[in-house]
Amino acid sequence: MLDDSARTLQFPSLEDMTYLNTAAEGIPPLAAGEALQRYFSHKVKGMDGRVLFAREFDACRESAAALLGLSADEVSFASSTSEAYNLLATAVSFGKGDDLVITNLDFPSGVTPWLQHRDGPIVQLWEHRDGVLDLDDLAAMLSEKTRLVQVSLVSFLTGYRLDWAPFRDLVRRLAPQAILAVDVTQAAGRVDLDCLDADCLLASSYKWLLGTHGGCLVAVPHHAKDRLVVKAGGWFHLANAFESNRFSRVDPFPGVRGFAVGMPSYPAVYALRAGIETLLQTGIAAIAVHADTLVARLHAGLADLGYTTLSPAQPGNSSGIVAMRTTNDASIHAHLLSRNIHVMCQAGRIRFAIHGYNRAADIDAVLEALADLRGKS
Repeated sequence: MLDDSARTLQFPSLEDMTYLNTAAEGIPPLAAGEALQRYFSHKVKGMDGRVLFAREFDACRESAAALLGLSADEVSFASSTSEAYNLLATAVSFGKGDDLVITNLDFPSGVTPWLQHRDGPIVQLWEHRDGVLDLDDLAAMLSEKTRLVQVSLVSFLTGYRLDWAPFRDLVRRLAPQAILAVDVTQAAGRVDLDCLDADCLLASSYKWLLGTHGGCLVAVPHHAKDRLVVKAGGWFHLANAFESNRFSRVDPFPGVRGFAVGMPSYPAVYALRAGIETLLQTGIAAIAVHADTLVARLHAGLADLGYTTLSPAQPGNSSGIVAMRTTNDASIHAHLLSRNIHVMCQAGRIRFAIHGYNRAADIDAVLEALADLRGKS
């Protein structure tokens, strides 16, 4: 990804555009397309293909575990992050008067499952202050009755990256019974993850991980295995799915195996493995160093042009997302598209996402386009 010839070989579509929208849709390498063709060659074998599917599933678990720094039996796959969060909602046990904490920097799939139950736990909203989550605000919400704290390591909205260690320590001290769940969709594949001591981690497959739709990487480390038992119908996650007692009881596997409730989305698994292998060949540390430099360049350039970002630049704690406030996002978006520059435009903000396959020329193209627009206004 960092080598120009390798980028041209694996990501040829990037030669024709300035693409800064990985936080919405990642660009998969051609290796992912080849993996999908391999899936099809296995699928046409009929039942004989299932042996090959199982091998690919296990191989993808190994690759994902290597990426995360966990063991393969701590990793599995759901069909989407939304599905995984709904399954998580069945796995957390709430009693009368129990509560949970969500934030307004999270994506809807991470916060809405618990709002669907009228008689469910008390939902507390941890609100950001000028793009930053203040630990003093969280401390006032935590207690022995808190059963879940849900956060994103990197916010899809602003690019704010949570300072993990002090956050984790606060939760463990004031809410020792709480499950600590973290959405790493906007982090995995782009930054070194420092949150592997969480109880549950989830990441969409089609953004920074360079896979396709239809997958979600789920990790439940060993220490939380017995505290998270998915209570859902299905068969793939059940120890007794075809036993003689299957019509009288349900015996789900504890921990991460519970998040694959039915036949896995094998095409997504094949593609995800190819995407992760591409990342591993480069190394997340190298990707972070390369892309963080570009992030800093963009922050500085936007400041020079008088734009305000939605969360502060954080030296040493950067993410791949830079979002800026604007009152004319539609016109800016149209101007950028006229130059074949692809970003996210939504609700008074422009969001730029910078991955390992981006180059300094991409940042310069954006800044030149914005400077030109400022000159015309």
